[in-house]
Amino acid sequence: MADTSLIQEKVKLLPESTQQQVLDFVDYLLQRSQQEDLLWSKLSLRWALRDLEDEEWPAYDVQNRSKKA
Repeated sequence: MADTSLIQEKVKLLPESTQQQVLDFVDYLLQRSQQEDLLWSKLSLRWALRDLEDEEWPAYDVQNRSKKA
């Protein structure tokens, strides 16, 4: 938590317009982090399912979810 307190103290010393820029930059970093997490999640899922495209899957009836013969 020492880093958080240090950041808060330093930001308080900045003019209000610069504080807004800091806030905008933090929002940018958060958005970028979320996008990277989403990308890694998609890549991981794609990698895990990579060999399943050629698999034969049983047909299911959508209405009652029972397996068709």
